[in-house]
Amino acid sequence: MKLHKQTFRILALSLTALACLYCVSNAQLAGAASDTAAVAPVNVDQTETTEQAESGDRDFIPTTNLSRIVEDAGPLMYAILFCSFLLVAFVLERTVSLRRRRVIPKPFVTRFLSQLGEGQLDREQALALCEENGSPVADVFAGAVRKWGRPGVEIEQGVIDAGERATNGLRRYLRVFYALATVGPLLGLMGTVLGMIQTFNVIATADALGRAGLLAGGIAKALLNTAGGLAVAIPASMFYVFFVSRVDRLVIEIDKLAQEVVNTISAEELQERKPRAKSRAA
Repeated sequence: MKLHKQTFRILALSLTALACLYCVSNAQLAGAASDTAAVAPVNVDQTETTEQAESGDRDFIPTTNLSRIVEDAGPLMYAILFCSFLLVAFVLERTVSLRRRRVIPKPFVTRFLSQLGEGQLDREQALALCEENGSPVADVFAGAVRKWGRPGVEIEQGVIDAGERATNGLRRYLRVFYALATVGPLLGLMGTVLGMIQTFNVIATADALGRAGLLAGGIAKALLNTAGGLAVAIPASMFYVFFVSRVDRLVIEIDKLAQEVVNTISAEELQERKPRAKSRAA
């Protein structure tokens, strides 16, 4: 429940940040346009020239105005923007959730293994500590503690079962990155196709040869959608590889620590402790 609440808060913050960025970008551009209009004198004789200049500016592909980019790219850019929002949100969520001190809290691990090795914990106390901590490594330790006093093979099986559940939790949402890396270019490709169709329709219905302004709309849509899809897919692929590598490193470390617990509470180790304890008492 805590994880779901944390994920929801991160998604809400990401949406708010993207909305603020969009508003700030439009406000800056609107302010710049108003300043230009206030400074420039109005001249009736230059009206036609100004309109031609503005139409010429529209022929350029926008790269700084987010609203212009979305307007020129067409409806598919909204889907690409939604994918980018998901990417930012889940990057933040996985960055927070896969912190080492959250997955393998050093104070808990050090104290638990020390007390367990010195015989200061029994089964109930050790299980209570693991359940109280609630971290992934504590869940794996709990899977071993539940097999307390049994042969090492049985305890290792308990560690494997608990480790699989913990690994599934650590790998949560990683498929989202893979999906975004796949869907992003496809959306961009679809937008590119629609832009080229628009361009060919202009060529077929008007005398567009030698008139680049008539072709700019379709070409701009094609290029903007392609760039948008790649802008989502490339970082999504990079973050997918990064987070998978981080999960693998954490799982290897958890397995190594869990093996120490197995060697401490196995039936073989407990039988060897009894003669040592009697000799110390004597």
